Amino acid sequence: MPAPPPPERRQGSPNSQGGSERHAEPTIEIEDAIAADNDSTLGEEPDQSHVSLSSSIMAYREENGRRYHALSSGKYVLPNDDAENDRLDLQHELYVRTLHGELALCPKAKGAKRVLDIGTGTGSWAIDYADANPEAEVVGVDLSPIQPSFVPSNLIFEIDDLEKEWTWTKKFDFIFARMMLGCFQDFPQIIKVAFDNLEPGGYLELQDMSLPARSDDDTLQPDSYLSQWCKCCFEAGQNLGRPVFPTTEYKNYLAAAGFEGIVEVQRKWPTNAWPRDKHFKELGNWTRANIAGGLDGLSIAYFTRGLGWSPEETRVFCAHTRKDMENPKVHAYWPIYFVYGRKPLTAE
Repeated sequence: MPAPPPPERRQGSPNSQGGSERHAEPTIEIEDAIAADNDSTLGEEPDQSHVSLSSSIMAYREENGRRYHALSSGKYVLPNDDAENDRLDLQHELYVRTLHGELALCPKAKGAKRVLDIGTGTGSWAIDYADANPEAEVVGVDLSPIQPSFVPSNLIFEIDDLEKEWTWTKKFDFIFARMMLGCFQDFPQIIKVAFDNLEPGGYLELQDMSLPARSDDDTLQPDSYLSQWCKCCFEAGQNLGRPVFPTTEYKNYLAAAGFEGIVEVQRKWPTNAWPRDKHFKELGNWTRANIAGGLDGLSIAYFTRGLGWSPEETRVFCAHTRKDMENPKVHAYWPIYFVYGRKPLTAE
């Protein structure tokens, strides 16, 4: 089966005042065991601010052998150390490969004038966008100052807490947010604030994975460690006051905020190289490196803070979960959502 063609860039009519579009991905064919043993498709190795960079921001928090952000300490549960930063760079590449080389799907994927990247992390997306669009003014914002020093001249990074008042005086025509699952107390409110900070006709695009993991052939059982890990993430997020808002509702959040021409595109990340299709097999290899490889960092603060587990209990649980993620007989995948909408030209 040949690799699927690049996703179509479909959008609502510029004159539409409501409704939405939904584009789902078909079922993935499963690799047979003999071909899987001979697989060689891994390919390449998955390889200034609102707040000044004061010593207090740079005084990172150390916890259970991992390093965490200092600004608004405790709000974001993933580490910001070198291991996690490498994972974020790998994850960026995974997203780009998912979209066959594209950075975004909305009409502002190319040619925006003023761009905001929410939760920029290591800044990989912002750097690539600034490089590809030298006429654009790009701003990347994050709680952690983990971005590189040498960046395109049309890009600046700012350290800020987006749950506080947004103080930019000039509006954007493209706001981008990726992997914000469980990052905010009230994600629908963040979407409303983004709406207010867009120019009329500007776009917001959200890219995120959806929990729980799924399988189309019931090889992922409800009592498996992977399924239980997903449930634990929901429980921990609720206990920490940062719910894992359902990605399936993102289109409704955009509609409630006032966006029009809303488009939802679904893709899939196989948990490992179980698919037969070359493109999905490649995505599975990258997903295994991204999520299974980074599972301890994704879980340690979440489960120790949110569930009261010990670090040892968390690591043992992650070891079992990782086996599920890496088992080619478990045909699981993560649903990935790309949702974007336009601020009406008549809005202020």
